[in-house]
Amino acid sequence: MKGTFPTLSWLALGIACVATCTNPVAQTKNGSYYGVYMPQYKEDYFLGIPFAKPPLAHLRWANPESVNESWSGLRPATGYAMECIGYGSDQKGYLQSEDCLYLNVVRPAGYDNASLPVLVWIHGGGFAQGGTPDLRYNLTFIVEHSINIGQPIIAVSIAYRLGPWGFFNGVELANEGSLNLGLKDQRLALNWVKENIAGFGGDPDKVVIYGQSAGSESVGYQIRAYNGREDGLFRGGMMESGAVLPGSGLNLTWTYEPWFQQIAEEAGCSQAVRKLDCLRRTPFTVLNNILNTTANDTTPYNWRPTVDGDFVARYPSEQLDRGDFVKVPIIIGYTTDEGTTECPEPVNTTAELENYLSSTTTYGWALDERVVSELLELYPNTTSFGIPSSEELGGNVTFPQPYGAAFRQTAAYYGDAQFIAATRYTCELWAAHNLSAYCYRFNTKTDDYNWEEGVAHFSDLIFIFNNLNGYGFSPNPFIDAPESYTDLSYLMSGSWISFVNSLDPNAWTGRGRNATQTENWPVYDLENPMSMIWDANVTSYAAPDTWRKEGIALINANRRAYQR
Repeated sequence: MKGTFPTLSWLALGIACVATCTNPVAQTKNGSYYGVYMPQYKEDYFLGIPFAKPPLAHLRWANPESVNESWSGLRPATGYAMECIGYGSDQKGYLQSEDCLYLNVVRPAGYDNASLPVLVWIHGGGFAQGGTPDLRYNLTFIVEHSINIGQPIIAVSIAYRLGPWGFFNGVELANEGSLNLGLKDQRLALNWVKENIAGFGGDPDKVVIYGQSAGSESVGYQIRAYNGREDGLFRGGMMESGAVLPGSGLNLTWTYEPWFQQIAEEAGCSQAVRKLDCLRRTPFTVLNNILNTTANDTTPYNWRPTVDGDFVARYPSEQLDRGDFVKVPIIIGYTTDEGTTECPEPVNTTAELENYLSSTTTYGWALDERVVSELLELYPNTTSFGIPSSEELGGNVTFPQPYGAAFRQTAAYYGDAQFIAATRYTCELWAAHNLSAYCYRFNTKTDDYNWEEGVAHFSDLIFIFNNLNGYGFSPNPFIDAPESYTDLSYLMSGSWISFVNSLDPNAWTGRGRNATQTENWPVYDLENPMSMIWDANVTSYAAPDTWRKEGIALINANRRAYQR
């Protein structure tokens, strides 16, 4: 993910008028909140609303519990809560705390007694970093755009525990049913929305969940939750660079147990009868010092969702192949060059890539020799193949270090293995069940990425959020960009908003801004699979979904080898 300005808050975009303006009020089951009115956007903000008890003391590494107190009078919801503890560049400059299970609501002013459709945003960050105060996730502009196109929505952003705080694993946690806590945090937040959003002017029966990267995978986890149990929490999903089939493999508890034991030993808990209880009593600073050196993606301590026999009932591919998932319409897609920022580098030869494919590393799944051989045939190290594509850069580009001479080959494979294959699997699965899936590929290069990275992971989000001023991005991708970039943002954001309203991205007027017309976005069909190509340099269009067909088919045919 690219640059952010964490020292600013969303309120820096407007005037905090708690003392000078009439505050908007909303009623929840527990009591009433007052928020902040933003006159320049004509929106009401309700910020930092708790949806769970603070996960402290005995609730550290425990399943989230609902807030069970009530009150009379008004409580403030005028500022963001601290982000959850995470490890990565997205956390820099943001205050963090274990006490972090809060959400935010942005609504158009004057709609407090309405019944508007609801978008629930789940941020990404590899399940290890990120948070709702991040300026790049500012919901102001997509809500503003919804008003401008006559399809108003309410937007909600939710927090969840991250990394080893949200996905800690070991036998003791498994025995007490305390795995996948970050996903359960999300679930409790969705229950809160179901129970309370009507008090803000939202329709609890018209909720669409939306995420990017790990947030997108989280949408998939919610669709599969509890073996696909239908709890009526959402009626649609929007997945951006992530799918119902996870991009990363799921390790089981036995993989994590040695790491749990090592952490317990480093914390002085190795002799405790119940090491987990001892760790719950350990001061945060002690644990943070331990986990901060074992949580990042360059070590084995990569804490992520796991199969727990409950929330994640079994390996996702097994569950999905049986049809055990919530049957809702979806939008789902990826960027052309997903792998350029997600692959190992430098990789200079096919032999080096083969080593990654054959060994268990951060970038590998220890695939068997036959599969590796077939993959290397389908992902050759030639200048005419791979990403960034030759149509963007030409066929004879030499990539400098640290990318390596085999960068195109490597990036193409890892983009498919982590994102694109799972997306195609999802589109095909939805079509097989006669469900509406609107699939896409984003193909617009932005200036906030190096030329070697092409149309990189995360580059579509700013368009969908209609963040034309580039808040949180450095540089702003829209500065010095042609007008067609603004047109594309208008079109994409409007299509996502239309889906939140009607479950159809085509059902809105004004789609021809500046005479930039586009054909309708087709529902994915097995007989004639089509994806929308979002491209600011040409008129966006629907095209056959045959992108690296053979390689992606091989990856999906071996999905269990990828621990999915």
